[in-house]
Amino acid sequence: MMSDKKQPLIILTAGGTGGHVYPAEALAQELSRRGFRLMLVTDKRGLNNYRGKLGEIENRAVLSGAVMGKSKWFKIKSLFKLALGVLQSIYIIIRYKPLCVVGFGGYAAFPCTLAAAICRKKLIIHEQNAVMSRTNRIMQKYASAVALSSKNTLYAREDKSILTGMPVRASISDLANLTYTPPGEDKLFKLLIFGGSQGAKIFGDVIPEVIRILPENLQARLDVVQQCRKEEVEELQKKYTELKCANVTIDSFFDNMAELYACGHLIISRAGASSISEIAAAAIPCVLVPLPTAADNHQSANARDFIFNQAGLVIEQKDFSAQRLADVLQKLINAPKILADFSANTKKFAIIDADKRLADVTQKVIKGEALNV
Repeated sequence: MMSDKKQPLIILTAGGTGGHVYPAEALAQELSRRGFRLMLVTDKRGLNNYRGKLGEIENRAVLSGAVMGKSKWFKIKSLFKLALGVLQSIYIIIRYKPLCVVGFGGYAAFPCTLAAAICRKKLIIHEQNAVMSRTNRIMQKYASAVALSSKNTLYAREDKSILTGMPVRASISDLANLTYTPPGEDKLFKLLIFGGSQGAKIFGDVIPEVIRILPENLQARLDVVQQCRKEEVEELQKKYTELKCANVTIDSFFDNMAELYACGHLIISRAGASSISEIAAAAIPCVLVPLPTAADNHQSANARDFIFNQAGLVIEQKDFSAQRLADVLQKLINAPKILADFSANTKKFAIIDADKRLADVTQKVIKGEALNV
């Protein structure tokens, strides 16, 4: 068997948020199974801070910086750091001679993807959202393939795009084999509330009031699992002590997401790329509340497939009032057929083998094979 140093190398480069890290982690696992050696290029914030396969492979840090929405002086400093980051990345590519570079967006990925273009290395970019990020919009010109999570991604070049889906953790994709079963009348109803990597303060403000509005017999059926920011846990727990819920679990982070998805009956969530992909893979009925400040309003675009396929409900944050959500919850809890239909419709568009599809694209690009875009 070949030693690690003799295995063909692929460089992955990604920003530090979950939407970039999760697909990079899933692809790293799949490419490792296929016999490739891997390296992660990120910035110092992410260096050696990843778990799983990304934490096991070689990590290299380069300089990078955000330039959107910042002061003029900050932008000048960021551009200087980006230029140095590109030079660092060129050195890494020349020294380690990867077969290709796979970029997952985020400003931390920009130096290495640009360096790949300068060094004329084969480049693949993966777009997680239904609106292409600014980094990927720039770099797709130089890419051999543009892998998309959503079929109709805004700003993606049709001549290079191929639908792979958004890779999710294996423990989540395995849930596609389960059959969703709505709870019977008077049985516990497990309600999951997740606000993305940063939590969602509005969920903590509104949802306890929503439950307070519900009839007591419905409150008593609720088994609530809610994520919030770490500094808000104690306050939110106090709010729930005044309610009649059967069970309440509040935390800032859950490391048993697959288990929660498996027994959840309805999820209220933001519409970030990783969140909606996991919801789709697990086929859980959902109420999505897109983050209105997301760049290019991409979370609303992310929620499009759920609306189009009648797989869930979407409430814009401006309409996210306690009474509105209370009416929605009361209707859904008392309508198991609607919930079952949501789950069934989700399975029709969910892509649960995205990691394998993206690995296939990577290998085809390396071999110079046609992608059938």
